[in-house]
Amino acid sequence: MWNHNYYVYILTNVNRSVLYIGVTNDLTRRLFEHTDNDTSISSFTKKYNCKYLIYYERFTHIDHAIQREKELKKWRRDKKDLLINTQNSDWRFLNDEVLEY
Repeated sequence: MWNHNYYVYILTNVNRSVLYIGVTNDLTRRLFEHTDNDTSISSFTKKYNCKYLIYYERFTHIDHAIQREKELKKWRRDKKDLLINTQNSDWRFLNDEVLEY
């Protein structure tokens, strides 16, 4: 059986005022798509300049990842902030760590 990776991720803008939640099967490719001006595919992330990864979770089943994405999108901002703080209390931009792979 193959191991599959699916990711729920949260992006923000440079001043951390806007959050974007998405799901993907290739986090490196997806980050590139969000950060590359020529291939930016989400009008929301392009409009609000959300291209900085601050949180992600890995899943082996797409259904679980999609379910989690929907759950997080329903949360209020303060609850999302608390979640991010559990793994990234400094709200460091994680793009370079992920893009190195």
